Amino acid sequence: MHVPDGFLDASTSVATGAAAVAGLALALRGARRELDDRTAPMAGLVAAFVFATQMINFPVGAGTSGHLLGGVLAAVLVGPWTAVLCISTVLLVQCLLFADGGITALGTNITLMGLVGVGVGWLVLRLIKAVLPDRLASVTPAAALAALVSVPAAALAFTGLYAVGGEAPIPLGSLATAMVGWHTVIGLGEAVITGLVVSAVLAVRPDLVYGARSALTARTLELRPSKRAAA
Repeated sequence: MHVPDGFLDASTSVATGAAAVAGLALALRGARRELDDRTAPMAGLVAAFVFATQMINFPVGAGTSGHLLGGVLAAVLVGPWTAVLCISTVLLVQCLLFADGGITALGTNITLMGLVGVGVGWLVLRLIKAVLPDRLASVTPAAALAALVSVPAAALAFTGLYAVGGEAPIPLGSLATAMVGWHTVIGLGEAVITGLVVSAVLAVRPDLVYGARSALTARTLELRPSKRAAA
């Protein structure tokens, strides 16, 4: 979903750039509450994994590309605010070193993939977890479904931006159909990968999964009475 230079007009690019700056400022503050000496290295691993998966992309239409986002995966593993920082760092490196996404569109890409992708995905995750039992077994399906929703949501947000300030010679209807349609398919792949990775980490180190903290706390509280009874 990397947006190139010149795809949106200057005013829209400036507006999304301002939104990205504000979002990153909030993320920097929020990440302090999510990371500690034990979990900070996980953020680097997540950013590297997202970078690798985002480098596999294919054209969708009129200069845009489709690929896995990784926002929900990052949010579940290291927290939503840290996920925004991870995705933004990946986008910055791709933009400057690999010309993947335009420099003037960097704010747009951060807004779409970092803010919208992570934000919508985390909200969906919280809603699903509120319905499902607060157990470790609920984290993986919740993460997968959230990942599925987050990708077309970001594509739909891009379509809205194009409707406001699109500059490319392509009909809005055709762009919306291509973007939302293709990214719904991509969302299915994102759901599978997110579910597999989260499940694998939960099996080995559930204490490192940010999205599983409440479930771990609940399990600990359930075990305490049985230990007292045994004593």
